[in-house]
Amino acid sequence: MNRVLRVNPRLLVAALSVVVAVGIFVATMPASDAVIIAGPGVTIYYSSPAMTTVVGARGTGCCGAVINWGITTAYKKFEKIYCTDQICPN
Repeated sequence: MNRVLRVNPRLLVAALSVVVAVGIFVATMPASDAVIIAGPGVTIYYSSPAMTTVVGARGTGCCGAVINWGITTAYKKFEKIYCTDQICPN
């Protein structure tokens, strides 16, 4: 039994159009710096634009430890924490 699968050309063009449209939509989306699963990192807050006096910090340390002290300001810098020699308890 030799059957030939016939595809409607209009359906094929419609399907390809949808694939191309989705591809163009995804390609034109702006880049995002968002992190879905945040790793250890801390935002350090400074008292002035000179960033010489630290007045607070917020973030997550190794093994999920919460870092939360001081005040927040508009003058901040994020630093990623790399936990290379830390073994976290269960």
